[in-house]
Amino acid sequence: MDFERLLSGYKTKTCVMSVEKFPDGSYGNIRIVAGNKAHCDDMMNVMHRPFVPDSPYEQYLPQNKNFEDFCYRSAFLGQPLHSYVSLPQMGLWLNMFLLPLESDKENIGYCVYMYDVTPNVDLEQRSSLSADTSSAVIKTCIKLRGSNNIHNTFNEVMEDIRQICGSVHCCILLVDKAEHSCNVFCEALRPDCNLPPMEKLIDDKFFEITQTWDDTLGDSTCIILKDQHDMEWLKSVNPLWAESLIREDVKSLVFFPLRYNGETLGYMWVGNFNVDNTVKIKETLELTTFFLASEISNYQLMLKLEILSSIDMLTGVKNRNTMNNVVDDIVAGKKKMNYPYSVIFADLNGLKRVNDENGHSAGDKMLKSAAAILRGVFHDGEVYRAGGDEFMLIADGLGEKELEARVKQLAEQAATTENVHFAVGTCIVNEGEDIRNAMRLADERMYVDKNEYYERHPERKYR
Repeated sequence: MDFERLLSGYKTKTCVMSVEKFPDGSYGNIRIVAGNKAHCDDMMNVMHRPFVPDSPYEQYLPQNKNFEDFCYRSAFLGQPLHSYVSLPQMGLWLNMFLLPLESDKENIGYCVYMYDVTPNVDLEQRSSLSADTSSAVIKTCIKLRGSNNIHNTFNEVMEDIRQICGSVHCCILLVDKAEHSCNVFCEALRPDCNLPPMEKLIDDKFFEITQTWDDTLGDSTCIILKDQHDMEWLKSVNPLWAESLIREDVKSLVFFPLRYNGETLGYMWVGNFNVDNTVKIKETLELTTFFLASEISNYQLMLKLEILSSIDMLTGVKNRNTMNNVVDDIVAGKKKMNYPYSVIFADLNGLKRVNDENGHSAGDKMLKSAAAILRGVFHDGEVYRAGGDEFMLIADGLGEKELEARVKQLAEQAATTENVHFAVGTCIVNEGEDIRNAMRLADERMYVDKNEYYERHPERKYR
């Protein structure tokens, strides 16, 4: 076949790929048989060496199992294919087309490979999907944007994706490398399958497996294992992961990282899927995972903002704003309490003296120590920083006898520190009583305790 003549009619970067086919249906060597001028110039500019015809493709292009699968499908199954994908490690976008060619050799197939690489995403290319794929992606987006309960909605989306892929299992796992942890965000299992929920499989060993995934992905947007041949490949590059999949009877897998703004939030996979629809599944999930990652990123950001708005950043306990909201919810009946419960006010004696004599860093250290003691003693209650040196606690289901024991324990632990001294006021709230009245009484009793403390230690009286 006159490849040079064939390629001379193409202006864009174009080459002819050859794929070796074995009797068992698997493929072997994939080579770049010939290239047009634009392709040869690109190899010289990017690889800084001349293109040599009939070279193994991985000498010029990043080795990629998905690309190999596309070449095989086009060369031997006669499928014209198009894909628009990111190359995350290179920070580029690849737009590629593969067209099947007739072959005069029984065990060698050919296809034309046309491609273009750009540094920025082309939104028109990104959104150019088939009608049924677009419908699936749009359905997912509508569900996510109309959600009041994100975890329930994501579980519904996982079930939709599981059904689209004809799979047994679909899951999103979030990974926090800084905390050395991972957790299941959502999943869907086919009702008749024997697989355990993913959370039962997560342990320290499993986290170690997650740390190998990025290296296995390399510059690929995803990993697709369709058969035993692909599983053997995974064994050769990541035996630890392959063993875990085989142990759970996973015979096929579509695996995507969830990346957003350059950060990997986690991973999504579909196990034991309908391999006859591999190309459509890849196309659908390629864009769907982009929206899933975006939504998860927004959720995590809102969660962080919610935490920041409810926590006192110095001491780590909840702040006054949260305290007021909780009290309002109790009064309105939105937050149910176990009666009797206790309200406690605890004020730090001598904080101003410490600030004046030793500086505010010493005062901050004193506040942190006080908060740690309060959280330890009232481990089953909520601790709030009500003001500069004042803390308020609500201890659900805590009666008078237990409250006295806790206050005594509080004094004992404070006595082991250098300068933490609490003035404490308490009030028990029985059913039908108003928490706001209990707060007023507890606050008054706290000031009585404070005055008694300064009468005993007038030298420490700084306000």
